[in-house]
Amino acid sequence: MSVGANPPAPPAGNRGQGTVELALLLPVVLVLALAVVQVGLVVHAQLQTTHAAREAARVVAVTGDLGAAREAAARAASLDPARLDVEVDGAIVRGGIVTVTVRYRAPTDVVLVGAATGDVGLVARATMIVE
Repeated sequence: MSVGANPPAPPAGNRGQGTVELALLLPVVLVLALAVVQVGLVVHAQLQTTHAAREAARVVAVTGDLGAAREAAARAASLDPARLDVEVDGAIVRGGIVTVTVRYRAPTDVVLVGAATGDVGLVARATMIVE
């Protein structure tokens, strides 16, 4: 074989095999990529829910105002207030312990994957000493 010679052509029965394999695997790879994006969005919503619970607990522990807990949770995180539920437990007395539970229904809006899973329920709790 001389330098610069063309490689031998593949047998006639194997032509287009790579194209067919790509066409078969591309939808699977696309759905997996969309699932990874959806999981990332749910993890982000969980972090925001945890932040909202901490902020609501801090507001209740400092001010003693139970009504301000929901406002503080909604304001602290970039979550939809209509999907947010805040519960406050504990004695609001100096030195007492207050626990705030935040529940959030995270939407699953990613195409194909979101419709198959439905909304995800997230819960976060934060406990603080009343000042």
